[in-house]
Amino acid sequence: MAKEKREHVMMVCSETGDINYYTSRSRLGQKLEMMKYSPRLRRRTLHKEKRRK
Repeated sequence: MAKEKREHVMMVCSETGDINYYTSRSRLGQKLEMMKYSPRLRRRTLHKEKRRK
């Protein structure tokens, strides 16, 4: 069976540690880091990728 080319990851806020978003990315690319809205802080913060288990 062939491996999937994309994987599902969680986006975790770097300031609060909350998991706010789920997305998919290419398995071959670098880890994702993007500015996303944090509902707890009510502003945009850096969110980093964390793999699903």
